[in-house]
Amino acid sequence: MDVHAITTAVAAKSSWINETLRKLVLIESPTEDSASVNAAMSFAAGVVRELGGRVKLHKQKHFGHVNEIRFGPVRSTKKPILLLGHLDTVWPLGTLKTMPWQQKNGRFYGPGVLDMKAGVVMALAAVSVLRDLGLSRPVTLLLNSEEEVGSPISRPITEKLALKSAAVFVLEPAQGLAYKTARKGIGHYTLRVDGVAAHSGVDFERGHSAILEMAKLVQTVSGFTDLAKKRTVNCGVITGGTRSNVIAAACTVEVDVRVFTARDGQVVDRLFRRLKPSDPHCKLTVTGGLNRPPMERKAGTIALFQQVRKLAEQIGFQLDEAATGGGSDGNFTAALGIPTLDGMGAVGEGAHAPHESILIEHLIPRTALLAAMIAAT
Repeated sequence: MDVHAITTAVAAKSSWINETLRKLVLIESPTEDSASVNAAMSFAAGVVRELGGRVKLHKQKHFGHVNEIRFGPVRSTKKPILLLGHLDTVWPLGTLKTMPWQQKNGRFYGPGVLDMKAGVVMALAAVSVLRDLGLSRPVTLLLNSEEEVGSPISRPITEKLALKSAAVFVLEPAQGLAYKTARKGIGHYTLRVDGVAAHSGVDFERGHSAILEMAKLVQTVSGFTDLAKKRTVNCGVITGGTRSNVIAAACTVEVDVRVFTARDGQVVDRLFRRLKPSDPHCKLTVTGGLNRPPMERKAGTIALFQQVRKLAEQIGFQLDEAATGGGSDGNFTAALGIPTLDGMGAVGEGAHAPHESILIEHLIPRTALLAAMIAAT
């Protein structure tokens, strides 16, 4: 495998990469609008077919469809590489009016350009270049439609394909300039307290405030945070009561949990399940749990990173690794024991922010590195 030949071939596709990315960003695709997500999926499928890929559509009712895309030989002794991407974004329809696609100061701007439409286009360019160079190998590209809300319908598809794959490369944005070799697991818990309503002026003694009880529980739950273990517990949303002159009959709080290891996730879950109200007249209900398991830095992922770092040096840049508190679909595949590298998409800033953008100078070398890893793994 000639890394320099791959880089040259990717550079020759620069105009194609830029124009394909522009067209994809101009198709707004918020998660909650399935028709819009499907339009982006249809565009991607059209590009795939032009590149000789095969598309299997997983139709969905409540979210956009999921594209399972195959490149390379139909029959092979090699397990495929699984590339993970998503085409849904956090931006509502009409965002292009205030965040238009534009090129300035060495960047491309637009809703979803960094998270993660650039990564998807990079993957398409990479497999196209490998085909042209005769380095084709089995590759599966899975484009999900609801990653931004936790991948509730695509997770089973992701896990099934991962178990049949040699490795998983996630096309999420880089962490600065680094690839991601670890991610925290994510949990969501809801606590609900049911108390006893009463008139706060006439029957104060007969009331049992759900808000007062929840205030105590919030203190307890916040104490589950352990920064030494890289564990954070955040009570982010609280609602309760009806009027100031009524002892609150109900109160709920939504809690975000981030853990670095699966074992710590089990510890936190036990802490939540053991919670009890201090007021016996109040009832506590705890629901939820760990939504994404941690992507732990294990041997398979370490080996992949050592390999990709050497390839990056051949291309001409130094590649570092990083851990992050955010989750991706790579959390699911790493938890299955499949070697997983993340952050293999674009370099930029402002994901989920009005200044979302990518640095154009990194598109070619990063796409070449992705192609080289696909060929070498």
